[in-house]
Amino acid sequence: MRDLPMSFFSGCTGAASGDFDSSLTSEFLPQGVCSKLIRYEVRDGKLGHVQFTGGCDGNLKAIAALVRGMDLPDVLERLEGITCGKKSTSCADQLCRALRRHL
Repeated sequence: MRDLPMSFFSGCTGAASGDFDSSLTSEFLPQGVCSKLIRYEVRDGKLGHVQFTGGCDGNLKAIAALVRGMDLPDVLERLEGITCGKKSTSCADQLCRALRRHL
């Protein structure tokens, strides 16, 4: 993905941008949700730090905290397909779409 200026992350929820190991960090541009960017780390098949830019601050902080350290298939099993309101997806579902690239 592309490099973004740190100022872009001023509205982030989840892990602090300094918590990420740049060699392990991936970025995903979600579609159809309020969140504008998802940054995350995958280490040995487990999800590390997760950070959402935009979206529902408290809910996304909670998701980031709950999924940290989980095996990727377990994250997908719990969160994939969750919708938000009348949308056909959610920020959690978009995270799963990003994680599928690592399986």
